[in-house]
Amino acid sequence: MTEKLEPAPYSKASPVSAEATIAVVSGQPLVAQAGTFRSLRHRNFQLYFGGQLISVAGTWMQAVAQAWLVYQISHSDLTLGLVGFAAAIPALLVSPWGGVIVDRVPKRGLLIVTQASAMLLAFILAALTFAGVVQVGEVIVLAGALGLVNAFDGPARQAFVVEMVGREDLTNAIALNSMMFNGARMIGPAIAGLTIAWLGTATCFFLNGLSFLAVIWSLILMDVPRRVVTSAGVAMIEQLREGLAYIWKHRPLFYQMALAAVTNGFGYQYLVLVPLFAGNVLHGDARTYGFLVAIQGLGSVLGAATLASRMTTTGIRNNLLLGLFSSAAGIVVFGLSRSIPLSLAAQFVIGIGLTSFRASNNTLVQLFVSDDLRGRIMSSYQLAAVGMTPLGALEVGYLGIALGPRPSVVICGIVTLASGMALLTRLKSIGSSHLADDP
Repeated sequence: MTEKLEPAPYSKASPVSAEATIAVVSGQPLVAQAGTFRSLRHRNFQLYFGGQLISVAGTWMQAVAQAWLVYQISHSDLTLGLVGFAAAIPALLVSPWGGVIVDRVPKRGLLIVTQASAMLLAFILAALTFAGVVQVGEVIVLAGALGLVNAFDGPARQAFVVEMVGREDLTNAIALNSMMFNGARMIGPAIAGLTIAWLGTATCFFLNGLSFLAVIWSLILMDVPRRVVTSAGVAMIEQLREGLAYIWKHRPLFYQMALAAVTNGFGYQYLVLVPLFAGNVLHGDARTYGFLVAIQGLGSVLGAATLASRMTTTGIRNNLLLGLFSSAAGIVVFGLSRSIPLSLAAQFVIGIGLTSFRASNNTLVQLFVSDDLRGRIMSSYQLAAVGMTPLGALEVGYLGIALGPRPSVVICGIVTLASGMALLTRLKSIGSSHLADDP
């Protein structure tokens, strides 16, 4: 059984304790115990980590199979972008309210509901594909429904981490989550490429549906201390305003979310065109696409492992900057490449940089959030990180038609590079004491 976690007191002017702020300013470690895997000493996190590893691998299998299915049906850049648009648009419309719900209900129960819903959607897609009646329209509808589920699931998962490990191991748990996610991204696409070649895309969807049982069972087995919901009598609209005001007031949080919006919404949307790259530019097949995604996952595991050993905001902040510039360089090289080995190498570098940036970005946001507001802040973060992707997916899909996939990917790299240059102008404020004070 894990120790009982008491909710941190909420103050609009002081999101964390004075001790934590001093640690950040001085660059001292923010965790009490060293070790890359220290957060796994918590039984609840052990269960969560194992269940999510299986489930996320299945999710990546479905992502690869779905993209390949759409590519086979349509052979269209724009259609690939449209599916990405449908999957991400719920985050733009629903995520802020999803965060309010997360702060009002037990997070474990909410996660069981969202994971069961995602499992049902995977089985529906598998059934349609096995029956041979699936069309792009059905894929778009199911992608949109899954996006709606994720608008609640994403903030709940991120806000739930602190309940499993406590604030002292939060940084490490976020890094291990990222390592697990990207390890699954390395395993899932590779399996998907082979499964598509041998058994077809429908089998990938069915296996993904089964994989959700692992995480649902892990959530059921947890012993989570009950938390008192202090805002039960507060109107939802007031709670929403409170969360948004908090972000606006603490400017480094705002800068972090703006950075997430630009990079994830536009720079990293080159991923929309990877299936087309695998088929048309590199003249490969589903296995080529699977390995392009998998090698990026391998690089991402390395990037996450590096972050897991970081214990000061100076180190995390350096990872943030290094991640942006290395991923930008990798995306440009990938866009210019016509060789499978060079493309795989570029994807590996992108994986290291992309995960270093995303995990560091997430960590710096979460370190300075009161538990009472965590769901709303993380839903806003998800809105920033995912909410711009519908526009980015459509833009990249359109650029793929107008300019071709290679110039479009290079433009994505340039956007990411510009984000890194912009970050340099705000670097001193990120992770500084201003996070705990009025701007």
